[in-house]
Amino acid sequence: MSKASRKFKVPDELANVYDFANTLDLRRFVHNSVPHPQGDELTSPAALAAWLSERKLLPSGARITAPLLGEALELRSSLRACLQRDPDERGDRMVLRALNRAIEKFPLVAAVATDRTMVLSGARKDALSGLSVVVSELLRASDNRSLDRLKMCASDECRRVFYDRSKPGTRRWCVSALCGNREKTRAYRARMQGEA
Repeated sequence: MSKASRKFKVPDELANVYDFANTLDLRRFVHNSVPHPQGDELTSPAALAAWLSERKLLPSGARITAPLLGEALELRSSLRACLQRDPDERGDRMVLRALNRAIEKFPLVAAVATDRTMVLSGARKDALSGLSVVVSELLRASDNRSLDRLKMCASDECRRVFYDRSKPGTRRWCVSALCGNREKTRAYRARMQGEA
C-alpha cells in the first residue's frame, strides 16, 4: 500500500490495483501557477522491479526483462482502459477482450489455507508473479462490486484513477475541489460566452 492509497483511503484489498493503474500519470493541468509534471513510474525493467520490490511483490533474485515489462505495461494499459469507462459501460467487448488478453498471462490457482479458507495465488513463477496479486484483487473486487468504485477522473486534464467513497458512488472527479471545480468553471465560462 502506497502513501497515495493511504492518503485517499483506498481499501487495502484494492490498493495494489489503484497503485498499479496510477503508475502512469497523465495529469496536465496548472495548479497554483505550477504545471503538473506528467510521468510514468514504469519506464524500464529496473523501474518495474523497483515498483514491485517496494510492494514486496518481486520474488527474491528475480530479474525483469524488456518482454516482461511489455506484459506489465499491457496489463496496465488494458486496466486503465476499463477503469476509464463508467462502471455500467465496462462491458464493451473490445475493452474486455484487451483486458482478458492481458489477464490471461497472470493465471491464478486456488488453494486451501491452514485455516481452511480458500486463497488465490499466482501460477506464474517468474519475476512478474507478483502482478498476479493485482489480478486477484481485480477478481475479488469484481465479485464484491467494489471495483465499480474504482474510476478514472472525468477530467481530460487529469485521468487519475480514484476510489469513489461517496455514498451513492456517483463521483466523477478524483478531487471535486480541483478537477471538478476546473470542469464546472470551464463549462460556466462556455455557457456565458454562448449567451453573449
